[in-house]
Amino acid sequence: MSELEFPSKILENAVNEFARLPGIGKKSALRLVLHILKQDKESVYQFANAITTLIDEIKYCKNCFNISDSDICAICANPRRDQAIVCVVENVRDVMAIENTHQYQGIYHVLGGLISPMDGTGPDDLTIDPLEEKLKKGEVKEIIFALSTTMEGDTTNFFLYRKFQSYPVKFTTIARGVAIGDELEYADEVTLGRSLIDRQPFDKNIQ
Repeated sequence: MSELEFPSKILENAVNEFARLPGIGKKSALRLVLHILKQDKESVYQFANAITTLIDEIKYCKNCFNISDSDICAICANPRRDQAIVCVVENVRDVMAIENTHQYQGIYHVLGGLISPMDGTGPDDLTIDPLEEKLKKGEVKEIIFALSTTMEGDTTNFFLYRKFQSYPVKFTTIARGVAIGDELEYADEVTLGRSLIDRQPFDKNIQ
């Protein structure tokens, strides 16, 4: 594809910034920027303010590492949630996907990624140590592995299981209603909800 010719350096800089977003090419970025230029200034300033507020004020829950408006997220702070059941997920999108099923009443732990030597991501890059601190307190009774059913997800599941299996905790995994190779965020709510309800002992998956 030939390079776009811009009549304005300001326009070009804006397009280049939008094109840095995942899944956005130069032509899509140009359409977005031109759309913004057609909006009234108040709407554009509101959009820009939402972005700067996101960067300046967003927090990560000190307990589970979910995105939050406060130091402790609404899920962890909810007294009706079962603090003894911890669902381990890769990212915030997975928390949102599971919450949309309305089938889970425990809390979460967001790893922030998966072990992937190909991508240069190792155990030290994830929030594994804080998860172990929860286990050391003796308040956790069940760990649910709800990672994507990919090679990286299975590798991470196995690493965590081997690392934590000396703790008196029940280890389960979501049922394979989620197809092999699927990302949790793309699973439909009924399938994902059923996979949580029908979770099974993790050790059955590694025999």
